[in-house]
Amino acid sequence: MNTQLLEILVCPICKGSLLYQNEELICKVDKLAYPIQDDIPVMLEDEARKLTSEEIETLEKT
Repeated sequence: MNTQLLEILVCPICKGSLLYQNEELICKVDKLAYPIQDDIPVMLEDEARKLTSEEIETLEKT
């Protein structure tokens, strides 16, 4: 993932910062993971995956 792109991308829902992890962009606030397909972030709420409770616990520790 291009670090410059990551610096300017925000969550389309809350406009918060995103965390790059496992080929996804994670929003801690909304507990969503946006996929990256062919090096292009798919920043659509309908395409986002809800984080599992285990993933949320792990994120809260970081």
